[in-house]
Amino acid sequence: MRAIQITETGGPEVMQVVELPDPEPGPGQVLIDVAAAGLNFVDTYFRSGTYPAKLPLLLGMEASGVVAAVGDGVDTLQVGDRVTTPFSGGTYAEKCVAAATGAFQVPDDVSLDDAAAIALQGLTAHYLAYSTFRLVAGQRCLIHAGAGGVGGLLIQMAKTIGAEVFTTVGTAEKADIAAAAGADHIIRYDEVDFAEAVRSQIGDGGLDVVYDGVGKDTFDRGLGLLRPRGMMVLFGGSSGQVPPFDLQRLNAGGSLFVTRPSLGHYIAPPEGQERADALFASMAAGELSIRIGATYPLEETAEAHRALEGRLTTGKVLIHP
Repeated sequence: MRAIQITETGGPEVMQVVELPDPEPGPGQVLIDVAAAGLNFVDTYFRSGTYPAKLPLLLGMEASGVVAAVGDGVDTLQVGDRVTTPFSGGTYAEKCVAAATGAFQVPDDVSLDDAAAIALQGLTAHYLAYSTFRLVAGQRCLIHAGAGGVGGLLIQMAKTIGAEVFTTVGTAEKADIAAAAGADHIIRYDEVDFAEAVRSQIGDGGLDVVYDGVGKDTFDRGLGLLRPRGMMVLFGGSSGQVPPFDLQRLNAGGSLFVTRPSLGHYIAPPEGQERADALFASMAAGELSIRIGATYPLEETAEAHRALEGRLTTGKVLIHP
């Protein structure tokens, strides 16, 4: 099979297309013929060395495809099943192996491109809105990067619930995308201070929750926008990791909550398949739409990384092996 491998960490140029033997599923695993691999910011962390990993390393975590073989002990999936997985390894490849408990069945009326596009980001948006801070109608939330993959889906979910949504974007094109997703208030962070813009709308009341996948550049100001006992949900760090801070800040701000969740803790069986089913049902009901911003062949994966890191992408980016 062909796959993207790195033997050293660094910029996008360290990624190479290599020929490798087809992997085999072990106990509790399935082999997937990959139809589409999803590109996520965490992939750049492994490539650059921000997240240490043993080298050589096959990149990619998210994919959709068809089960080609099952390992011992697998009774929930069978050869021919259409699946999507948000947490595999080496998904920038023609084939990948995934834990059967982390491969979720895809209905026949959902394309495998859409299934790949929604796996990690859709499940992430779902646990953020329905579990980490369970939104209810009438609450006010700030969603950073509203034109991104998680941001756009999270806006749609928040509006389905009935929340009032503030979001930040960096270009006019991204503002249009966030508006199409249903955001009530769209803030161009390249033109105004987002915290001042939100405060001008909400006065002294404060937000119920801030969903922040940006991190260092936005965390401190977002914390200052919360109502007493509001929650900061930090789920990423595209601008860098948040430095340590004095926890007395939470007391002074009104007994605030801060959490740093990750998807793996929200998709243990049977929760993962249940979340996936909820996403697919929302798509079928017209409540949730997927925006695939770009697709790249395997040979152009480096260009896909450059576009993502340069904040030149909107919606989901897919790799077609």
